Amino acid sequence: MSTVATPRAVTDPTAAPRRRTALDWRIRFGVLSLIWGFSFLLIKVGTQAYAPFQVTLGRLVFGTAVLATAMAVTRARLPRGARTWGHLAVAAFLLNALPFSLFAYSELTIPSTLAGICNATSPLWGMALSLVALSEDRPTRVRVAGLGIGFLGVLTVLGAWQGFHGLDVRGTAMALLASLSYPVGWIYVRRTLAGTGHSHLSLTGAQLFLATVQLAVVTPLFTTLPSRFPLVPLLAVAALGALGTGVAVLVQYGLVAEVGPTTAQMVTYFIPVLATAAGVAILGESLTWSTPVGALIVLAGAALTQARTRPAATDPNETP
Repeated sequence: MSTVATPRAVTDPTAAPRRRTALDWRIRFGVLSLIWGFSFLLIKVGTQAYAPFQVTLGRLVFGTAVLATAMAVTRARLPRGARTWGHLAVAAFLLNALPFSLFAYSELTIPSTLAGICNATSPLWGMALSLVALSEDRPTRVRVAGLGIGFLGVLTVLGAWQGFHGLDVRGTAMALLASLSYPVGWIYVRRTLAGTGHSHLSLTGAQLFLATVQLAVVTPLFTTLPSRFPLVPLLAVAALGALGTGVAVLVQYGLVAEVGPTTAQMVTYFIPVLATAAGVAILGESLTWSTPVGALIVLAGAALTQARTRPAATDPNETP
């Protein structure tokens, strides 16, 4: 994906396709879309009772627990080598600790619908950065046009024609910075962890563990222990971690292995739609015409930035 509010983790370096599972991939695709689409609602509910860093720490703890369980069942081993762990620490910061925290802080002041749409700009940032950082990623007219269309959609969502009236600049900037952090992390991973020979499960498990450690160090410095633990927000954080950060990663990689990254990354285009629907229907967030229209323009631009003029080899470290 190019815009997931989930982890964004390291993919399997082995390209061998998996056998099809009993559950049809279309069903798993729909489940993954729902999980990630509702993640922004869960963040909003969690931050109603807990500090953003606490929400992020809880999310990582539950997500890491799911990955640790999967590793124990499959007997996957953690990666070895100080260099690999050093690169994973950077990846954990860029792909998990930083964007998860920024989204949590942003939703203190902006609706979950806006956060979900900001998340959909990751492919736009990714395409712009890849033109500079990845020499093998050549621009085309279609992709450059997609970049321009996508950012036109962002301006539409933000209401640029009315001077961004009523927009919380700080919260929106945090959400956009979070979406930018993902492609920065992906480029770093492609340059440092491609071809390490480790399975995606062991790399992702280690990455989430390191992100959890990072938040465990930072959280006590900026927050105080809650005096009470409201049940609904606590369940929201648990679901955000176990489902949106743990189970979703396992489903995601299963889809990539079975149908390929191009098809699997199409989940990106359902996330803002579901995030908007959930925010409006469940949280009662307001919705103006510019939000859905702008979101559609963003998604159209993002889709064009992913267009290829010829078949390309599957990148072993591309997260759909």
